[in-house]
Amino acid sequence: MSAADTQNNHDTTGEPTLVGQAGPPAEAMALWYRQPARDWIEALPIGNGRLGGMVFGRVCHERLQLNENTLWDGHRQDTTHPDALSYLPEVRRLLFTGHNAEAEEIARQHLMGNPAGVKSYQSLGDLWLDMAAAATVSDYRRELDLDGGVVRVSYTLDDAHFTREIFASAPDQAIVVRLACDRPGRIDVRLRLTRQQDARCRAGGRRLLLSGQIEDRPEGAAQSLGLTFAACLQAIPEGGTVTAEGEVLQVRGADALTLLLATATRYYGDDPEAHCRAHSDHLQRQPYDRLLSRHLEDHRRLFRRVTLDLGDSPNAALPTDARLAAVQQGGDDPGLVALYFQFGRYLLLSSSRPGGLPANLQGLWNEEMHAPWNSDYHTNINLQMNYWPAEVTHLSECHLPLLAYTAGLIPSGQRTARVHYGCRGFVVHHLSDVWGFTTPADGIWGIWPMGAAWLATHAWEHYAFTGDRAFLARHCYSLMKEAALFLLDFLVEDPQGRLVTCPSHSPENIFRLPDGSTSSFTYGATMDLEILTALFRHCIAAATLLKKDAAFRGQLEDALRRLAPLQISQKTGRLQEWIADYDEPEPGHRHMSHLFGLHPGSQITLRGTPELAQAARRSLEYRLAHGGGHTGWSRAWIVNFWARLEEGEQAYANLKALLQHSTALNLFDLHPPFQIDGNFGGTAGIAEMLLQSHAGEISLLPALPSAWPAGSFTGLRARGGYFVSARWKAGKLESAELQATQTQTCALRVPKGSTVEGVELAGTAVPFERDADPALVRFKTQAGKVYRAVNGPSGRPSANRPHGRTLSGG
Repeated sequence: MSAADTQNNHDTTGEPTLVGQAGPPAEAMALWYRQPARDWIEALPIGNGRLGGMVFGRVCHERLQLNENTLWDGHRQDTTHPDALSYLPEVRRLLFTGHNAEAEEIARQHLMGNPAGVKSYQSLGDLWLDMAAAATVSDYRRELDLDGGVVRVSYTLDDAHFTREIFASAPDQAIVVRLACDRPGRIDVRLRLTRQQDARCRAGGRRLLLSGQIEDRPEGAAQSLGLTFAACLQAIPEGGTVTAEGEVLQVRGADALTLLLATATRYYGDDPEAHCRAHSDHLQRQPYDRLLSRHLEDHRRLFRRVTLDLGDSPNAALPTDARLAAVQQGGDDPGLVALYFQFGRYLLLSSSRPGGLPANLQGLWNEEMHAPWNSDYHTNINLQMNYWPAEVTHLSECHLPLLAYTAGLIPSGQRTARVHYGCRGFVVHHLSDVWGFTTPADGIWGIWPMGAAWLATHAWEHYAFTGDRAFLARHCYSLMKEAALFLLDFLVEDPQGRLVTCPSHSPENIFRLPDGSTSSFTYGATMDLEILTALFRHCIAAATLLKKDAAFRGQLEDALRRLAPLQISQKTGRLQEWIADYDEPEPGHRHMSHLFGLHPGSQITLRGTPELAQAARRSLEYRLAHGGGHTGWSRAWIVNFWARLEEGEQAYANLKALLQHSTALNLFDLHPPFQIDGNFGGTAGIAEMLLQSHAGEISLLPALPSAWPAGSFTGLRARGGYFVSARWKAGKLESAELQATQTQTCALRVPKGSTVEGVELAGTAVPFERDADPALVRFKTQAGKVYRAVNGPSGRPSANRPHGRTLSGG
């Protein structure tokens, strides 16, 4: 990359002055701006699950930063420590007898992986579009159409109006760029592909070919073990000429220009250059209109499943950055919250598609060779948080890459389980990569062997929402069982005879011992107990459904009976984070791991375990009082906690804080720096405020704040296989509709101020049972049928129907 390229990464040197103010785009569900991105964190993302780009929208020196999700530094290798198991008994003895520092020292030397870390996910490179200099342009607008998955840039220069459309097509596995002008022969552009290292570009005919190999040469290796990769840009002009000049394509005098970018790496075994050339030959035979229509059909098939209206917004006609600034100054903007929710869904379907890798710490989008935290798969919350919205926001297919990736870790995780712990099953620690890394990494806090167990709970969640028993039998159950087998063997008795995990951490927090020293290394941390309780219960339920493994079920049930219980501090009334009631040197820590049982787990519920729920609430209040939620993903988790506690005002206050303090102008989440987990956690939190189904019932509007007095949603999903829609007005439920995919009993809870007087199917009353709780009713559903909650005026049945009129009026 040249010095000029480096400068253009971070400023707008050579860009024209912008005059006039463009109006909002025709698409209501869009992020839009009246200026180009100044740097990467303001650019707009496109993606097809594998191939991604960040579009800057510059007028004269456009930059598209590119990613391919398999392009990682490193290589597959055995990272286990051969002597780890022989030191494990001593580490456990020291922890059980209170010698934490000595246990840490032995573990640091003998229980870590070798090497004790992973390498980085890397940028593929940059596509540059250099146009002639211009002094001024007018009516500039840059937008991301969420409904279509297309970035558009438009402006007027002299007497001509220029437009660009950029999208990443999943059906055609390419990034497509379209440059057009309303005056003939005005498209003049210089095209380049560059990368910071390990690559070179060649121009020939109407193509640019970028190819290279990541330099990964272990000591003593004769050659690099790094991935080879390639990217091929095909230029298809309408009119004009294309010439190859060194490493550049020059297009002159075209009426319009379509650019097709194909990429590949050797991760799946293909020859990258050969694949790119062949795919490029195929792509150039497709007219632009067909490429666009195929992309729109594919994207909208997923995106349009869910609608969300949170009410009128005072700043609806303003650019997105202006709307965000107004919220950061204290204003309310329900429409921006709805946009943020749909942006999260857009990011998930753009970074996680069936057959590919899951979204990493930055989803798909990373401009660095050495990304923050390597843009890895952090499994002590961040990777899991990425998928919290997948099922409830009707993107179940986008959840599949996580399940497939987790299954792919089993062989490596089985070896780590045997070598490090002498256990069956498979284990994953606090991070991983695309090469199957499963051993402890980074530091003593990396000896946290609960990653596989937490990931395995996602397999059950996929079944819980979809009801797909065949998928449960073929894929989910074996994954869950392998994770549970490890924990069955890993559990040991503590000095009080309780089953506990050892060693253990509460990620990534520390505690103060009675002698005043601090440690993070312990046994039986609360989060461990909550995760394995969830996993064991899921395995028992799955094995019962599938009518198999009776002996295994019995072992799980016995372990649960002997497990150390969750504890409430006698000193503070808070849920204890560790096996003992330690003090916290950092009471505002970003991780709130001991609240896993409240969310995303369901061991702690408002009505089922009220004492534990109150203790969890006190823990949450304590964290917040001491500065908790100072990172984006942590604040997003807090939104979900308050939603589970049915505190709509608190949930909304923290959602607003997420927008005010941890959101970039392009709505990316800021840790800081950028991490995508906060986007996904925030989206899940909004859904959790509107619909919950974790406690054996479907709860409508459980945490509705006063800032959203009227609104509606359609297409959200609930556990049990339901599709749910609702409408509310003046803060009270006005209508509700449930489509069942299974024949079963449905328990439906409505919010305060609303009462279900009946249920009907196609206008015919359905028998129902009222619970002692007046907000809860139960009725039988049949697969494929749509049910409506009905009510009579003033609570009385109406004359024309046995159980009243339909709440929605239809």
